[in-house]
Amino acid sequence: MQLSVAIKGEGMDSPTVVCRSNFKHMYWTMKQQLTHHTVSGCNVRPGDLMASGTISGPEPESYGSLLELSWRGSKPLTLGVGHTRTFLRDGDEVIIAGHCQGDGYRVGFGACEGKVLPARGS
Repeated sequence: MQLSVAIKGEGMDSPTVVCRSNFKHMYWTMKQQLTHHTVSGCNVRPGDLMASGTISGPEPESYGSLLELSWRGSKPLTLGVGHTRTFLRDGDEVIIAGHCQGDGYRVGFGACEGKVLPARGS
């Protein structure tokens, strides 16, 4: 499963992909995660959703978190002319997408998008 993360800051015309990774880089399989989750007595029912967490690959462009990508904030990422990030800012939009592809087909899972809003009272 091919995965990507993009950031679109305020004032940017289009999002910039900051990470491309692959589900094959998961440390634990989903079966192992489910087993670990339930072995301690946690009930799981049909329809429950499980999330994988951050998926980081071996190359810098496949690191799965902005903390890794910016090397703990010491190495800014370029998002376009005049736009850099070491951490997310209020107003940033984050777009996560994934797809599987083979000979003659491609199955996309749609994008998961969210916007960072200011803290209440700010």
